[in-house]
Amino acid sequence: MAERRVNVGWAEGLHARPASIFVRAATAAGVPVTIAKTDGTPVNAASMLAVLGLGAQGGEEIVLASDADGAEAALDRLAKLVAEGLEELPETV
Repeated sequence: MAERRVNVGWAEGLHARPASIFVRAATAAGVPVTIAKTDGTPVNAASMLAVLGLGAQGGEEIVLASDADGAEAALDRLAKLVAEGLEELPETV
Protein backbone atom coordinates (compact mmCIF):
# COMPACT_ATOMS: atom_id res chain seq x y z
CA MET A 1 0.00 0.00 0.00
CA ALA A 2 1.36 3.41 -1.00
CA GLU A 3 1.12 6.08 1.66
CA ARG A 4 1.95 9.76 2.11
CA ARG A 5 2.01 11.63 5.42
CA VAL A 6 1.57 15.36 5.02
CA ASN A 7 0.69 18.39 7.12
CA VAL A 8 -2.41 20.34 6.05
CA GLY A 9 -1.21 23.59 4.46
CA TRP A 10 -4.54 25.43 4.57
CA ALA A 11 -4.68 27.62 7.71
CA GLU A 12 -8.39 26.83 8.14
CA GLY A 13 -7.78 23.09 7.67
CA LEU A 14 -9.84 20.85 5.41
CA HIS A 15 -13.07 22.81 5.71
CA ALA A 16 -15.51 24.03 3.03
CA ARG A 17 -13.49 25.43 0.11
CA PRO A 18 -10.20 23.57 0.79
CA ALA A 19 -12.11 20.31 1.27
CA SER A 20 -13.94 20.90 -2.02
CA ILE A 21 -10.64 21.48 -3.84
CA PHE A 22 -9.14 18.35 -2.27
CA VAL A 23 -12.18 16.15 -3.03
CA ARG A 24 -12.20 17.25 -6.68
CA ALA A 25 -8.50 16.41 -6.93
CA ALA A 26 -9.00 13.03 -5.25
CA THR A 27 -11.84 12.22 -7.64
CA ALA A 28 -9.73 13.28 -10.64
CA ALA A 29 -6.83 11.10 -9.45
CA GLY A 30 -8.48 8.09 -11.07
CA VAL A 31 -7.56 5.73 -8.23
CA PRO A 32 -9.30 5.06 -4.94
CA VAL A 33 -7.61 7.06 -2.18
CA THR A 34 -8.26 7.17 1.54
CA ILE A 35 -7.49 10.01 3.94
CA ALA A 36 -7.13 9.80 7.70
CA LYS A 37 -5.79 11.67 10.66
CA THR A 38 -2.68 10.03 12.10
CA ASP A 39 -3.85 6.85 13.88
CA GLY A 40 -7.43 7.57 12.74
CA THR A 41 -9.86 5.57 10.64
CA PRO A 42 -9.32 6.05 6.88
CA VAL A 43 -12.23 7.48 4.88
CA ASN A 44 -12.90 7.88 1.17
CA ALA A 45 -10.94 10.92 -0.06
CA ALA A 46 -13.49 11.46 -2.86
CA SER A 47 -16.36 11.96 -0.38
CA MET A 48 -16.98 15.55 0.67
CA LEU A 49 -18.88 14.50 3.79
CA ALA A 50 -16.17 12.06 4.83
CA VAL A 51 -13.39 14.63 4.36
CA LEU A 52 -15.32 17.31 6.27
CA GLY A 53 -16.04 14.75 8.99
CA LEU A 54 -12.32 14.33 9.66
CA GLY A 55 -12.11 17.84 11.06
CA ALA A 56 -8.48 18.12 9.96
CA GLN A 57 -6.98 21.41 11.16
CA GLY A 58 -4.26 23.52 9.56
CA GLY A 59 -0.83 22.08 10.32
CA GLU A 60 -2.26 18.73 11.41
CA GLU A 61 -0.73 15.59 9.89
CA ILE A 62 -2.94 13.45 7.66
CA VAL A 63 -2.29 10.16 5.91
CA LEU A 64 -3.19 9.59 2.25
CA ALA A 65 -3.16 5.97 1.08
CA SER A 66 -4.02 3.78 -1.90
CA ASP A 67 -3.17 0.30 -3.09
CA ALA A 68 -4.25 0.80 -6.72
CA ASP A 69 -2.02 0.81 -9.79
CA GLY A 70 -0.76 4.35 -10.34
CA ALA A 71 -1.18 5.21 -6.68
CA GLU A 72 2.33 6.61 -6.21
CA ALA A 73 1.87 9.44 -8.73
CA ALA A 74 -1.68 10.20 -7.58
CA LEU A 75 -0.62 10.38 -3.92
CA ASP A 76 2.32 12.64 -4.80
CA ARG A 77 -0.06 15.10 -6.52
CA LEU A 78 -2.58 15.03 -3.66
CA ALA A 79 0.12 15.38 -0.99
CA LYS A 80 1.53 18.43 -2.79
CA LEU A 81 -1.95 20.00 -3.00
CA VAL A 82 -2.58 19.47 0.72
CA ALA A 83 0.88 20.54 1.89
CA GLU A 84 0.91 23.74 -0.16
CA GLY A 85 -2.72 24.64 0.59
CA LEU A 86 -3.36 25.52 -3.05
CA GLU A 87 -6.44 27.63 -3.74
CA GLU A 88 -7.21 25.99 -7.07
CA LEU A 89 -6.49 22.69 -8.74
CA PRO A 90 -3.13 22.60 -10.50
CA GLU A 91 -3.26 21.53 -14.12
CA THR A 92 -1.31 18.38 -13.24
CA VAL A 93 -4.20 16.96 -11.19
